[in-house]
Amino acid sequence: MAQRYIVKSCLSGDTLVLRGRPAPGQPPKERDKDPHAAWLSRIAHIAEVTAPRLGSSQRDDEPFAFESREYLRALTVGKEITFESTYSLPTNDSVPRDVGIVTLNGQDLTIELLKNGWAKLKENKREATDEDIQRRAIEADAKTNSRGIWNTAGIVHRTVYHTMPTNTQEFMTQWKGKPINSIVETVRDGNNLRVRLLLAPDQHQLVNLQLAGIKCPRAGGRENEAGEPFGEEAKAFVEVRLLQRPVTVTLLSVPPPPAASFGSLASGDATPAAATTFIGTCIHAQGGNIAEPLVGAGLAKVLEWHAGMLSAYGGLEALKAAERSAKEKRLKLHSTTAQPTSGPQKSAAPAGPSQRTEFEGQVIRVWSGDQIFLRKKLIGQTVTIKVDFVRPAEGEFEARDCATITLPGQKTSVAEQLIARGLATAVRHRRDDENRSPDYDKLIAAEQAAATDSKGLHSGKDVTLPRIVNVSETSSKANQFLPGYKRAGKIPAVVDYVAAGSRFKLLLTRDSQSITFVLSGIRAPRTARNPGDKAEPCAEESGQFSTRRYLQRDVEVQIEAVDKTGGFIGTLYLTKPDKTVENAAVALTQEGLAFVHHHSAESLQWSKQLFDAEASAKAAKRGVWKHYVEEAEVEVVEQDAGALKTQYLDVIISDVRTAPQFGFSVQVLNNEGIANLEKLMREFSLHHRAAIKSPPSFSPKPGDLVSARFSADNSWYRAKIRKVVGKTDYDVVFIDYGNQETVSLNNIRPLDDKFRALPGQAQDARLSFVKLLDVSSDYFDDAVDRFRSICEGRKLIANIDAREGPVLHLRLIDPSDAGSPTDSINAQLVREGLAVVDRKGCKYISSYPQILKRLQDDTAEAKRSRSGMYEFGDISPEDD
Repeated sequence: MAQRYIVKSCLSGDTLVLRGRPAPGQPPKERDKDPHAAWLSRIAHIAEVTAPRLGSSQRDDEPFAFESREYLRALTVGKEITFESTYSLPTNDSVPRDVGIVTLNGQDLTIELLKNGWAKLKENKREATDEDIQRRAIEADAKTNSRGIWNTAGIVHRTVYHTMPTNTQEFMTQWKGKPINSIVETVRDGNNLRVRLLLAPDQHQLVNLQLAGIKCPRAGGRENEAGEPFGEEAKAFVEVRLLQRPVTVTLLSVPPPPAASFGSLASGDATPAAATTFIGTCIHAQGGNIAEPLVGAGLAKVLEWHAGMLSAYGGLEALKAAERSAKEKRLKLHSTTAQPTSGPQKSAAPAGPSQRTEFEGQVIRVWSGDQIFLRKKLIGQTVTIKVDFVRPAEGEFEARDCATITLPGQKTSVAEQLIARGLATAVRHRRDDENRSPDYDKLIAAEQAAATDSKGLHSGKDVTLPRIVNVSETSSKANQFLPGYKRAGKIPAVVDYVAAGSRFKLLLTRDSQSITFVLSGIRAPRTARNPGDKAEPCAEESGQFSTRRYLQRDVEVQIEAVDKTGGFIGTLYLTKPDKTVENAAVALTQEGLAFVHHHSAESLQWSKQLFDAEASAKAAKRGVWKHYVEEAEVEVVEQDAGALKTQYLDVIISDVRTAPQFGFSVQVLNNEGIANLEKLMREFSLHHRAAIKSPPSFSPKPGDLVSARFSADNSWYRAKIRKVVGKTDYDVVFIDYGNQETVSLNNIRPLDDKFRALPGQAQDARLSFVKLLDVSSDYFDDAVDRFRSICEGRKLIANIDAREGPVLHLRLIDPSDAGSPTDSINAQLVREGLAVVDRKGCKYISSYPQILKRLQDDTAEAKRSRSGMYEFGDISPEDD
């Protein structure tokens, strides 16, 4: 009796694997205790014909075997056919085997195979029937017309590799990321396939493929081996859609090899073992990634650690969206997932690092790993920390956040960089451990590359650790090294440990020496040395400040003496990222976290900075001076009402002018104006790329805003007409930079309205309290050149001491050389004899008595040292 089946797959050009239709909601199964179950697979051999056999790892394909199978596969797989068994054969692996007649849409497949030449008639000993005669005539016609297997000129000598490539790494390098036309030959479980890669018409490669980004429950195996829940259903889900369907495979990675011991690393054998499977994506011919519907049906879970390999090809976000949908619907694997509660929630404690998935932080210490590499790369840097998972507490080890750390502007994680240099190896996880880094595949690839290049741990070289000598072991030992240290001047060192705010342990890496180091001129608050002791106020804050600022940093020290315990006393300098040099003692004092030791500080070259820093901390009541009350006998000097409130700005000198008198323009950096100007200038430049013509009646007047071409770079800028010079020339000032020049009308255009909204960013300015020498002075050019060398094009700090209409009176401060509020470039020019106090032009000077006193002292110093205009004696201008 004829029965209906679905063609599951084709074994060859004359053999089909059939399955029945399961009951609603029941997935097809491979085998069951009931041999007559409707879903049970059976093998059907098409009667009366034989086709070439596909090969195996032991034998080659017969000629036209693949083409014959492909014809039958394309014709029948996934379609419903009618099968009428003629007789049965012995079962194979409990799967029934029958020979019979197969019809598809009313067409006898025996006739179709013979007609197209993809099968031969079997030799029959019985007397020929009318049907036999008809079949022989059809076969003869196919032979005559050289169809199918009878086309001897069309034989393709094909090489088929039935086992995984011997060198999987080399194969992956050749084909990684390239779409490969393929056919799914076997579905082992929901995310593990056996795939035929059609590399070329004459070259096929069968490989094992693990679907990237997902993990399905394991299906049952042979010998009644039980699978995991939903394993069979996941397998059937994929079989119905992909088995023996054309797909596009993209290979992405290979599973990580087992971890190598350090003994094998040292041996120099870096040849990776061949992989047993590839990881990649499988796209159906109709355009769908099978992983997405699998996850959406609740039959697979997303593997976060595949994010790295999928990032360049997309798809992970879609998988996560599908998983969220499956969880919300409680499908299959998520049927027991707790639903998120709604409504008001009980307030929780503030989120700590382990409760946040991504945040930023500053690295203040490296505990392990390659300290030289990580210390130089990370210490003091702000990094992005993305917590991937939390390793639960185990034994004596507490729970730990496991995170991916990246530096700003870098795509490669710190872990990958460390492994790529051969300074670490990737952790090997159990197969069932899904808690892995999203970039785990990249870490494995970096390790394999480092092993191939024999880097670091993989070099096989013996590394001898340096023997560190503790020079501060005793006072007598320390004194033996003191003369050499003093002669050396500034010595490079690394801060290895912070014992207190002003006490450190340093490594002198150049000489493999360790010393105890104490900052000179100050005393930090004492910490509690014993459990019962009480620390002085701000002792903890002082230690934390030095830890954050100096621990594991490259510093320079200048050693002056040795204390009675063998500690070296001196100055510690830190070069900051902006290239300014910080004195640790001054920095601590400035923050109110140390006291000046007056007796020792007075002998220091930088004592004034130290005292000024302490005075500043007292005035601001910072740190230990929080409750400080100034002593009554200290003279209080009140400023006149004319003094402006201190207002420090970051500025840059954009233009220096010498005619008709000395002046300059500044741009203020610490506001949004500069960012808006940069955006405007980009649009302005694009605007003037087109030929813009002036109207015939265009005649700008003084005060008009225009576009003008600057002669120095032949570019267009916003400008204002100052005055008309002759018939066609105009004096203009470029309002965003302060430059002034005479421009012809040919190089002036009307300013478009869209460029008028932003105010001009250049502000006219002059020096507060002082003026450069007169233009007629022999030293005027020297003064201007000196001003340019100190200020022009540099980022400075400025304080507005007075305003004279649109002109700002500025006290300019070099941020790398500021010791007190009275230190300024203005005072420096006076001290060098290139400027004088300007009492007439700066009538507000009496409101700043401290600064006036400082300028008078600097004038006296210039006269004593015969600097600048005092080279030949005191020739001060009359208004000084």
